[in-house]
Amino acid sequence: MPERIQPAAGQESVWDYPRPPALEPTASLLRVDFRGITIAETTRGYRVLETSQPPAYYFPPDDVAMSHLVATTHRTFCEWKGQAHYYTVVVDGDEAIDAVWSYSSPIDRFSSIKGYLAFYPQRMDACYVDEEQVQANEGGFYGGWITSRIVGPFKGGAGSAGW
Repeated sequence: MPERIQPAAGQESVWDYPRPPALEPTASLLRVDFRGITIAETTRGYRVLETSQPPAYYFPPDDVAMSHLVATTHRTFCEWKGQAHYYTVVVDGDEAIDAVWSYSSPIDRFSSIKGYLAFYPQRMDACYVDEEQVQANEGGFYGGWITSRIVGPFKGGAGSAGW
């Protein structure tokens, strides 16, 4: 297992996040852009904090341009939150397949994000937290948002499955 990076003042280490994950509201300005359109923007989001992973951010559906989302048949299961269903983002014929996920019936501990939507930054043109463009974590499994406020190392890249 890699060594934890010591956070500087004002930073968090993802290795200090709990397991099972924590859910916390955030008043940060969150934004998702795809093909010149702002698909989602909110200051009423949540973030899920799980050991070794960058936070995943969840948007209330009222703050998402749902007209650009098309439900798919893709499903995954999270041991902490339950079954997720997915959406493809579509703008002027361009698609980001299964780029958004949501929990319609999360377990009680995560009931606050029922119906909220999370975006894979790997599949969007840009995602922002308080005007800072995020980096996507490596790999295609986790949808974490990396900002200058967090340090790793981050799970998700090649060779990290056993962490």
